[in-house]
This record gives sequence, structure tokens and C-alpha cells, in this order.
Amino acid sequence: MAKLTTQQINDIRSSVDIVDIVSKYIPLTQKGKNFFGVCPFHDDHSPSMSVSQEKQIYTCFSCGATGNVFKFIMDYDNISFPEAIKKIADLVGIPLNIDVNVNKKSIINKSLYDIYELSLKFYQNNLNTNDGIIAKEYLYQRSIDDELIKVFQIGLAIKKRDLLTRLLLKKSFNETDLIKSGLIIKSEYGLNDIYYNRIMFPLYDLNGSVVGYSGRIYNTNDTSKYINTKETEIFKKGELLYNYHRAKDECRTLGQVIIVEGFMDVIRTYSIGVKNVVATMGTAVTKNQALLIKRMAKEVILLFDGDEAGAKATMSCATELEKIGIVPKVVRLDENLDPDEYILKYGEERFLTKLKNPTNIMDFKLSYLKTKKNLNNSADIAKYVNEVLEHLNNIEDDVLREITLTKLSKDSNLEIDFLRNKLEMPIKDIKLKEKNKDERKILSKYQKAEVYLINYMMKNTEVIKRCMKKLSNLPSKEYRDLQRLIVTYYNEFGYINEADFMTYLMDKDESYMETVKQIKKMNLKENFTLEEIDDYIKVILDYNIESEYQRLSDLMNKTDDIMKKAEIGQRIVELKILKGE
Repeated sequence: MAKLTTQQINDIRSSVDIVDIVSKYIPLTQKGKNFFGVCPFHDDHSPSMSVSQEKQIYTCFSCGATGNVFKFIMDYDNISFPEAIKKIADLVGIPLNIDVNVNKKSIINKSLYDIYELSLKFYQNNLNTNDGIIAKEYLYQRSIDDELIKVFQIGLAIKKRDLLTRLLLKKSFNETDLIKSGLIIKSEYGLNDIYYNRIMFPLYDLNGSVVGYSGRIYNTNDTSKYINTKETEIFKKGELLYNYHRAKDECRTLGQVIIVEGFMDVIRTYSIGVKNVVATMGTAVTKNQALLIKRMAKEVILLFDGDEAGAKATMSCATELEKIGIVPKVVRLDENLDPDEYILKYGEERFLTKLKNPTNIMDFKLSYLKTKKNLNNSADIAKYVNEVLEHLNNIEDDVLREITLTKLSKDSNLEIDFLRNKLEMPIKDIKLKEKNKDERKILSKYQKAEVYLINYMMKNTEVIKRCMKKLSNLPSKEYRDLQRLIVTYYNEFGYINEADFMTYLMDKDESYMETVKQIKKMNLKENFTLEEIDDYIKVILDYNIESEYQRLSDLMNKTDDIMKKAEIGQRIVELKILKGE
């Protein structure tokens, strides 16, 4: 595949307006010459992300997230740099002939990804042989047709326990990687497959690569209906959502994401045309997963199993989502059924009616928190009221808070003003107070000079030329390394702007972008004078002289060599002259 030049990549970036692209993902409001939105990369509650149309970059002044349009898409969609380039190129109709299926994670764990890619083909092939006839019949009986089998890449591990092992060894994979993959186990009898005589449902990472399996029994009795792959270097349940790679675009188009517990619920809803669905795989929702959900769509519907465990999971998931400013809606299913069972029993129409009429989260919580409580009992009433108020403290919506207080007052026979006074300050007010605190790191005058110089070097060629002429190196390694890259970029291309320079950093070590992020987080002033730049340079020069003076003084104290002392003394005299002493 052809490799794009830097100029071609810059042309693709400049062919779009970052405001247009970012606004497809998050709502933006113009304030002055910049646009602002709620940052999708941390648990933001008020608009702290600024998008500059003039500079074609974004910056969150809370978490420090920063970059150009490529970086935004990479982080939002969890895709690689080449994939982000391809996505923008496709958007503007620029034909590209590049390999986009590459990311750093897959390079680091390439052998594990390769093992899973081969295992997927192996299991899929098994299902289409004579050994797969019974398994296919089982799937058909569960209303999983050939199209669903194909879309979700369902396969089969047959009864023999060493077939996959033998295939992988034949393909020259080493024993260590086979065991690390979670597909092969080593016992006193040698290496064997973990999965046998089970229907194999692939589990995917955020980019759609297979990284695990859930193997289901189909023609035997076993205490373990499902066996899931253990966590590995490429399979971390708490960082993934099942079907994310298929559902994300549909969710953004519809503005809604539906969260279910199991992969079979996803497959079943998909079969009736509901494709904006992801699954938590039965685990408690983590902060990472909550942030992924937040990026997918503004409206979130929790559609967990209809039993007690499902209600408990709904409460837990809602609480995690509320921490990052999402107020979900809830759909509860009758007869303790999960979505898969409900659709099979009652059909598409009745299910869709349920889906179109969700309950607001606080009505669900009121109902759930009443469970097993006697509201004629003072102790139970007190517990109920305190629990509701605790959950209501997580809700920013003033209208929903007031409606819930009215219902709670009726349930408890307590005055609404009394209940209102028991509530804590709304989250948004707390966040506003926190935001107004100056939490920025106090910098020494030398550090401040470094930060300002790097900040302005990324924007202005005159600053670069001044630094090249008067200042060889910055004291701190992270700024010195970035300084050298800026100079290299300028020497190669003859100009600088932040958006293109950030593209230049994309395939460099991540530490460079991290340094830029920390600088951007400081929200430094935009305008400067060349006199200020000269002052910053002088501060650094003074620091370098003082550091060298101290180093030489220490060296002189440690040496007994007369000639060496004289040589060092001469250097110290020269430094004193430079210092003006």
C-alpha cells in the first residue's frame, strides 16, 4: 500500500472544518470566535471543550484533551491514525490506497490478534461441515438464521480437544503465545484446546477485532452453560462493550443507545432491525464503559433482564452513568424475561412498543427502592426517603429533581420544602465551584518560560527563529525534546501551525502529545510580543548558566587534580562574565 506524504495528510485535514466534524459527535455552541461543548473524554458536566475554527484544533481546559480533527476522531471512535485519515478522506471524496487496519495495540500484541483471527476462521469453518449440522439446527431452533450467523461470525468448537492447538502450532505460533491467548491450556497431557463441543460466539474489541469467545453448550448437559475467555492482554471486559464497532454509527445517527446485558440480547434485537444496541456482557458497568456510552449518543436506554438481578444491575449502571452527567431511561420487561426471551415469546411489535415507552430513571428508582419496604413503618419510610435523596443528588436536571420530590413527598407524607432542604447542592453548582478554583500547578519562572516558549513556537515561525538563534536547549527533557521536533518540522516544511504540527506528532512517541496536552491544559494567553519572547529566552539562558555554574562548582570540589581545578576555574570565570558579575 502507498504511504501518504505529510503534505497529502495535511491537505486531507485542511479539506474539512473541525467544527463541522466535532459537531457531528457532540453539540457545540459558539461563544465569541470559538465553539464550546461538553468534553467526551472525561466526566464533564459543563462545556469545557473549546473548538477553534481559526486554528482547527480542540482543547479541553479541564482534562487537557487536545488535538486536531484526526486526533479527535481517533480518540472518540477508538481508531488508529491511518483509519482517521481514511475516514476524513472518505467524507470529502478523496480516494486513498492505504492500509488502515493498523494500530499500536495490534502491533504490540500482533501474535495474539493473529491467533484469534485464525481461530475465528477455524470455528466458522467447523460450523459449515458435517460436524456442525446439529449445532446449526440448534441455532435455527433458537431463531438464529444463516444471515445472523454470518453477521455475528458464529462458529463451532467440535469434540476433539486438540484440533485448534495443532493448527496453531502448524502455523508456527509459539507455546507461550498460545497459552497467553486464553484459547489453549497446558496440562500434564500437553497442550489442549480450552473450548470443545460448544457453539462459539466471538467477542470483539472496540475496533471490531476478535479478542475472545463465549462458548455455549448445545447438545449436552453442563454446569457451565457458557464459558467465556479469561482476561488477556487484548481482552479486558471493563474496557469493552459487545457490538460497539457495529452499533456506534447507528447510535449516533439515531441519537440513542440501548444497553443490554448479554450478547444474545444484541443478536436478537439486531434480528428485528434494532441495531443501536450494545451489551455489558453481564459485568458491572465501569467508568471506561460509561464514557464509551456517553460518546455514542445523548439518549441512553437501559434494557436489562426483567428479574431482580436485572433491576439491581439497572440501578448500578444508572449510578455510574449519572456520575458523568448521563440521565438514562429504563425499560423493564415482564415475567423476569431478558430481551432475547421476550422477543421470542411476545414478538417484535410488543417489544418495540415497550422500547418506545421507557420510564424515567427516578420513577424506576422510586419503584425499586420501595421494594421490600413497608411505608407504614417509620424506619422503612426514613430509609426509603434517605435512599431516594441520595440518588437524587446525582441528578442535574432541575425539573426531574422537582417532580421526584413531589412524588417522594406524597409517598412519605413529608413536606416538600423539608425534603428539598435535605438535598445537597446540585452537581452542576459543585462542579462550577470546583472549576473556579485555581488548580493549576505553580510553575517556577524557569518552567513558566519553557512552557510559554513551546506554546508560542507551535504557533509562530518568528518565535522558532528567535529560539534557534539565541537558545540551543531548554532545561527540561520533555520540553527540550518537543523543541527539537518543532525545529525539525520548521526546517523541513518552512512553516508551522498547531493543527499540522499535531498531525506530525501522531506517529511519534505518545509522550510528545502528552506534553502538548499538559501545556494546553494551562490555558495560556494567546497574544504575545517579541519583547516577551526575548524575556523568556533570557530567563532560560540565566537558568542554563546558573545550572552550569553549579555543576562546575560541584566538580571543582570533588577533584584533587590541580590542572583540572584550573581548567574548571577558568570556565567558572567565563560564566561569571556571562552573568555580569
